Amino acid sequence: MTFARYLSPLLAATMLAAPVTLPAPLWAQAQLAEDEMEPVDAIIDIQLVTSPGGIEAWLVQDNSIPFMAIEMWFDGGGSIDRPGARGATNLMMALLEEGTSELDSQEFAAAQEGLAASFGFDTYRDEVVVSAQVLTQNRDEAMALLRGALVDPAFDPTAIERVRQQVISGIEYDLTDPDTIAGQTFNALAFGDHPYATSLDGTVESVSALTREDIVAAHRSALVRDRVSVGVAGDITPEELGVLLDDLLGDLPVADVPLPEPAEYSAPGGIELIDFPVPQSSVIFGNEGIERTDPDFFPYFVMNEILGGGGYRSRLNQEVREERGLTYGISTWTALSDYIAMHQGGFSSSNDLVAEAIDVVLAEWADLAENGVTEEELEAAQRYMTGAYPLRFSGNSSIAGTMAAMQADDMPIDYINGRNERVMEVTLEDIQRVAERIIDPETLQFVVVGRPEGLEPSN
Repeated sequence: MTFARYLSPLLAATMLAAPVTLPAPLWAQAQLAEDEMEPVDAIIDIQLVTSPGGIEAWLVQDNSIPFMAIEMWFDGGGSIDRPGARGATNLMMALLEEGTSELDSQEFAAAQEGLAASFGFDTYRDEVVVSAQVLTQNRDEAMALLRGALVDPAFDPTAIERVRQQVISGIEYDLTDPDTIAGQTFNALAFGDHPYATSLDGTVESVSALTREDIVAAHRSALVRDRVSVGVAGDITPEELGVLLDDLLGDLPVADVPLPEPAEYSAPGGIELIDFPVPQSSVIFGNEGIERTDPDFFPYFVMNEILGGGGYRSRLNQEVREERGLTYGISTWTALSDYIAMHQGGFSSSNDLVAEAIDVVLAEWADLAENGVTEEELEAAQRYMTGAYPLRFSGNSSIAGTMAAMQADDMPIDYINGRNERVMEVTLEDIQRVAERIIDPETLQFVVVGRPEGLEPSN
């Protein structure tokens, strides 16, 4: 696992704490493709569908192939675990594919395979996500099968113990993984007593102590019809979708636990060093960011692309990787969780190079705050960000997921069709204003896991 495991599903799909990098020849090819990109509008015809029972969904209807994808985001996620039951939501979601009151785990798996359907059940810090891809000819039977998993899961004691051990094995592995240790340590420093401060997987002790009653309670709290955002793309009409939504979700309960309060950022800045016997250190760094609803969000978004979000051409990658060879890759990201916005980054480097790499990051942070970016950098970032955006909508599954994410983030239904215009409106002055607002090397918090040479903790 990586730190991305503890972010939203949309973020987790696009970023890693320790970035995976391509060999140099492929980097060069990627750079060529980026330079050749031109702005392209992403025009998506989204329909708002409201079921007879009042459940809303966004639909992109496409009857060209007999296939439908649906994705459902339920607000709350691992952050609504009850006191003393950390990890219950995560364990519960892992058990949804283990059968219903009518089908055991093997029968459920066989039925899913026989229908050529694919289901996914995932837990994140702010949401639990249920997804399905089905053929039109099997849609009714597949949705009935999925309904059984959502509304009437078995939570069989034998399955609970088997899956519990799988989860515990993952937690034990995380205790040996520098990337995960760095992410969890950063969270503990940054978020105090908020749920974000601890792993949504729980600990060996907390997961071992979970009872079936804890799992049933987590199911009752997490899968609720009044906190669900639904995206659907493919071969289905609005009328058919309305009936499907009520059949699939209408019998779920309403919320019985409150959502968390906003998180307060508490990391002091400086360097937190975790001694760990590995030849390469893992590094997470960051501070507070800007919320999506803030008027400065798009300048911040573009600024991050230039600083560290833009792969090969980003400032940090050029200075840390290309010019000095201090890492195989470094990146930054806008971590837009529901209860706080963070601006974070990460890299891995051999122990003898980490201290120098951190110095370069701090120098680039200071330079951005003082001098902003160049016209050439801005134009290149805008060209890439607008040219690459339509590629996100290459299939029904990605479209359904994006629409569910947009609803969960309270974004307008026409956001996709106006997003590129917002990116192109960003000016040099906008980025300078945002850089002066949030880019401060003095407050930047680093967590280093390893045995870096010549690096002293400052906390």
